[in-house]
Amino acid sequence: MKLENISLTTPYLDLDPIFYHEVTPTPLKNPKLVSYNSDAAQLLGLESDQNSAEYITQILNGTQLFNGSRPYAMCYAGHQFGYFVPRLGDGRAINLGLVNGWNLQLKGSGQTLYSRQGDGRAVLRSSIREYLMSEAMHALDIPTSRALALISSDEKVAREQWERGAIVLRLSPSWIRFGSFEYFFHANQHAQLEQLADFLIVESFPELVGVEDSYAKMYGEIVKRTAQMIAHWQSVGFNHGVMNTDNMSAIGLTIDYGPYAFLDTFESGYICNHTDQEGRYSFDNQPRIGHWNLAQLARALSPLISEEKIANELEKYGDYFTSTLLELLKNKLGLDTLPDEDSTLFRSLFTTLENGRSDMTPFFRTLSHYKGDRSALLTLSLAPNQLNVWLDVYDKCLCNNTSSTQERHEKMLKCNPKYVLKNYIIQEAIDLAQKDDFSLLNDLLKLAKNPYDEHPEFERYAGPTPLQYTNLKLSCSS
Repeated sequence: MKLENISLTTPYLDLDPIFYHEVTPTPLKNPKLVSYNSDAAQLLGLESDQNSAEYITQILNGTQLFNGSRPYAMCYAGHQFGYFVPRLGDGRAINLGLVNGWNLQLKGSGQTLYSRQGDGRAVLRSSIREYLMSEAMHALDIPTSRALALISSDEKVAREQWERGAIVLRLSPSWIRFGSFEYFFHANQHAQLEQLADFLIVESFPELVGVEDSYAKMYGEIVKRTAQMIAHWQSVGFNHGVMNTDNMSAIGLTIDYGPYAFLDTFESGYICNHTDQEGRYSFDNQPRIGHWNLAQLARALSPLISEEKIANELEKYGDYFTSTLLELLKNKLGLDTLPDEDSTLFRSLFTTLENGRSDMTPFFRTLSHYKGDRSALLTLSLAPNQLNVWLDVYDKCLCNNTSSTQERHEKMLKCNPKYVLKNYIIQEAIDLAQKDDFSLLNDLLKLAKNPYDEHPEFERYAGPTPLQYTNLKLSCSS
């Protein structure tokens, strides 16, 4: 199927008008197609080789609409850095409609009713980061929104300096957020709160339609998915950077990629967002903030769910998070079963990585080839003696494996990526893109989709991050 033949539906617009604002995208000047993602196209039932660059560009720029599309922005509230803001909403994103279970949204497509003092735009720099990371996270088996295409333009957008405007067409099964429920709760509009819960159940939890205690079970599923998502983040060293409740998906997806980072040298308290001066969204604080955000969602849903039932569901968060993370770490270490002292083994590993200023990604990848010779691992640490002590314990754990060394290696190589898109790597693509050279961007898209494979031409990206680029902080405009 071609893009021209896509027909969208807009079930969200069947809700009361208070839920949204119908708005037309504002086109950019002289748009240019930067990249088109054939994998995401398949999600929509598209044949990627039959879509013209011109038509794709027109769709992203808002000068051409899909059949059935009624563009709109969604209304929501949220806790930003712990402080409640009663009305936020899609300030620079416009929804196009639904097809094949995916809600299409243009990010950077102009002002909406919820833009406040914002210009409704996204810049090329931030758009590249979201476009690439959406696909990178998916390839790492981390729940995430997806990205179909990216355009640049000659439009000038003011950030820290004048930059080029861009638009990403991103996809999600749902764009409902924790903050969507907070908006109606804090406005004391409980009828609309119930409407939203009913809509989310139909949209994303159809197995709960007509089920007793469906709202409590819906909340329980959100708790579970959120805990599992954050456990996946921690397992690969991903720092989201802005875990405001308006950036938290109600179906447990990673969304709204602003300041983010994969850890370079392992630093548990790393803060990737320089706006976050108190470290609220630091890497090691993400599990706690996930729980805090879910507690705000629990409060917002309290008119629909009894206090006892919602507390029971929230109490499961820690178990969901811990069991998921332990299972991921067990696989990353190639262990057949969790050792008796699993928490000690894992905790001491991360302490060792931090003390040794080790880069998490190459460490685990090198460990995936481990046969007893420690030299390659020791070169990755500034605390080799401490690493030797940990490896002594690890060797004892491996003795309990029933699988062969080859089977262990094969298993580990499938869950320890050789490549993750660190910020310095993406910055190289951004620098070239500012000069209208999008070759590295599209090469990185291929790399992002295949992080476990060997890519000899990009071997330089597989080692530890160069010292001058380690653990940098980014702005919210990134």
